[in-house]
Amino acid sequence: MSSTTRSKSHVSVLTSAVNPLANPRGAKKLCELCQNLAYLQCTKCRVTFYCDTEHQQADWVGIHEKICQLLIPIRTAMPFHSLQADRDHHRAQILHRQEELIEISRAVAQKKLFEGKYQESLPAAQLSLRCAMDVYGPSAVQLVPAYLLLAEANVGLGSLSQAEGYLSQAEWTVMKTPECSQTVRHQLHRNLGRLYTATENLEGALLHFANDVYYASEEYGLDNIVTCGGYFLMANVFIKQEKMDIASSLYTEVASTWHSHLTKLLETHTPGSMTLEHSFDEAQQAEADQMLRAMLKVQESSPKQATAQNTLVAHSLAMLWFLGGSPDKALEFGRKALQSSQLVPDHSLTEPIQGLLQLAAERGPHLTIAS
Repeated sequence: MSSTTRSKSHVSVLTSAVNPLANPRGAKKLCELCQNLAYLQCTKCRVTFYCDTEHQQADWVGIHEKICQLLIPIRTAMPFHSLQADRDHHRAQILHRQEELIEISRAVAQKKLFEGKYQESLPAAQLSLRCAMDVYGPSAVQLVPAYLLLAEANVGLGSLSQAEGYLSQAEWTVMKTPECSQTVRHQLHRNLGRLYTATENLEGALLHFANDVYYASEEYGLDNIVTCGGYFLMANVFIKQEKMDIASSLYTEVASTWHSHLTKLLETHTPGSMTLEHSFDEAQQAEADQMLRAMLKVQESSPKQATAQNTLVAHSLAMLWFLGGSPDKALEFGRKALQSSQLVPDHSLTEPIQGLLQLAAERGPHLTIAS
């Protein structure tokens, strides 16, 4: 039985019917995803409702499984407290849980987007937006990250008019907030660049990605894994323009940045003391995997393969998966890196790659190193 089938069969057990006529007068239960009248209730939290099983299953897979119990205190009516101090304490607890919910849903949506699961990302992105509205109000700049997640998902799904609507809302919010952070500005331009790429306005896309890199470098520095995401997207545009030399140069910058970052993490790694989750979140791991695999695929299909760059990217993927706790994948990419490095006499990475392969083999004793 596949994981999707298990998920669907599991979620169907967690449903109970809701009779709208049983609600107090004027109180309607609305579907979590579409806001239409609800007829089903999650039996685990009992505070989340759906119009049909399809929307419940989509929400369960998208986000609800991770936050089901967290919703109970947030959506349950506040108990009566006679003392103002008790009421204030309860409100502060709810606010903290709402802020936690915003961060969890945002991270889940971002990870799914990096994995190309655009439809699955929508429930988490929508929840992040609704929670941000509840906490900060309907026009606050804190809503922009959720607008950008929804825009990116819709670009991925080909719903460009909807993506444009979310980006217009985000852009307007940023324009009327002079104190808006560089992080939000770089994220806005990155998503505008994605939309322009999808509409084949390649020059406009490059302009937005250049602004993305500018604001990201102001916040994080030029040689940072966040900033290099803009370089990667620019390279993809140059590939569309058949400017392969420029794209290759940008890919080299991305590969070098990630290789340097992962090398530093590996140097401080000791068994049992640190895994990738302590260094950056699942969304960043998914982003790194997506970028590095895409670069490796382009390079391997190129008639003029850059052996040194292939080695760098494959070694980065091996380190990424080793630190992520997947020694089998670390061995897979490590072998590719070793094979590539051996095509260049006295390659400086050959010895580090061999060392990583040895570590990966020790982590996965059922696997052996291919010479």
